[in-house]
Amino acid sequence: MLDYSSSGPEACDDVLIVGGGLAGLFCALRLAPRPVTVVSAAPLGEGASSTWAQGGIAAAMAEGDSIEKHLADTVAAGAGIVDEKVARLMVGDAPHRIYDLLDYGVPFDRDLAGQLEASREAAHSERRVVHVSGDKAGAAIMAALVTAVRETPSIRFIGDHPVEDVVMGRRGVRGVNARGPDGIVRLLPARAVVLATGGVGHLYAVTTNPPQANGDGLGMAARAGAVIADAEFVQFHPTALDVGQDPAPLATEALRGEGAILVNNRGDRFMQSVHPDAELAPRDIVARAIHHQIAEGRRVLLDTREALGAKIVEEFPTVAGYCREAGIDPVNEPIPVAPAEHYHMGGILTDAAGRTSLDGLWACGEVASTGVHGANRLASNSLLEAVAFAARIASDIAGRFPLAERNDVEAAHDAGDGSLPDAIAVARLRRTMALQVGVERDADGLAAALLTIGELEADCRSRSFLNTLTAARMIASAALARRESRGGHYRTDHPDDDEALRCRTFMTLEQAREFGEPAAAPVIA
Repeated sequence: MLDYSSSGPEACDDVLIVGGGLAGLFCALRLAPRPVTVVSAAPLGEGASSTWAQGGIAAAMAEGDSIEKHLADTVAAGAGIVDEKVARLMVGDAPHRIYDLLDYGVPFDRDLAGQLEASREAAHSERRVVHVSGDKAGAAIMAALVTAVRETPSIRFIGDHPVEDVVMGRRGVRGVNARGPDGIVRLLPARAVVLATGGVGHLYAVTTNPPQANGDGLGMAARAGAVIADAEFVQFHPTALDVGQDPAPLATEALRGEGAILVNNRGDRFMQSVHPDAELAPRDIVARAIHHQIAEGRRVLLDTREALGAKIVEEFPTVAGYCREAGIDPVNEPIPVAPAEHYHMGGILTDAAGRTSLDGLWACGEVASTGVHGANRLASNSLLEAVAFAARIASDIAGRFPLAERNDVEAAHDAGDGSLPDAIAVARLRRTMALQVGVERDADGLAAALLTIGELEADCRSRSFLNTLTAARMIASAALARRESRGGHYRTDHPDDDEALRCRTFMTLEQAREFGEPAAAPVIA
């Protein structure tokens, strides 16, 4: 690997990957030995949401499981709008991608017979989530991929260069503008740009995501004219540790898969009256149930004492460590939890090959919307989606551009303002999104959120914060457009699902800007 983090690049390859998380690094490795440039706002291996993933990767590999069962669970969790053809491709690719990761050195847990161990998570009908040391899958996968990237000479890495714009030419994408540590913006030209920039967690006041998950990739693609799909569907993890940390530490779904229960501070186990699957109900249902308990003045606790006892320390060391840091003994006391923004089902619209609506632009990982998650992602399908479509993008690009090129880096014509976003403005946006575009929404709150976003845009002097604000606008506009409740989108003024709206949402930034009033027509197709 060639590392240009300190000095900045003098040239870059014609395939440019933006983002150094699981999706971006896996795509770069799959393109090898073709030369490829990876550019990231963070140093290699840092700032990726993938690193924080605890559960693992869903793959139908255990005896008694099947691709059909995995597909059925994915479709059921997606609340009626999963693209089944694309989802079938993803779950069919899953075993192959697990073997790829094993080849890259990922130490997935095995039983005494040497077979891969699998756990069961919410809304899965089988034990199919392969993991590492119980709850360390994300960190272990990323560590293995970072090592593989460092050992791959065809990969050029440019760290500490946040990308601020997707640059368009007459025939499609020309490249990206990236700002170096010296404050200078450079155009990195490319024939193929792959956005793998992660999610939108830090648009919200409480999130399990690292600060780099600020919606910048979605925002810059929308500003370039890309179609954004299903932006209203935001998943809130039910059980983030309620200990006042930002980001909020996560208590993995697998704890409930092993029998942990949810109780309020009065000792009531409330999920049994909410859903037949109780604590293993889909995430949106569990998150709303906890949200209601908190709104009514009660605290919610995840009780692992009977299900795991002292085993939590060995089997879930990450969660146990978070608890210790917060002064909680999970062996002898329940863990305070609350919903936190965790995953965005929406994103840049792509097809099964990862192509967006802009020629020359691909997207994979959480920034993309492939249609496989529908309105509510099935647990541990996120890391699977990242590797499955990163591999498909690599194959598509290799077939489209068989001969590699090198390009000289150019000075950008419009450098824009490189100032950091105002902390007060960022806090206002995060508070607005949490209160008005959060676990529950209504038309008045969404309209008010769009007014706030507009005010922040008018005062914005930071190109990076403009991307974040654009992502927020796309989410709030799509949420206002969908006048029903479905999956991760819940409208208190439209609490039921509507069969006429059992379809995906597609919206451009131009349409979102025109769509600011509750009386406007939905942009749903």
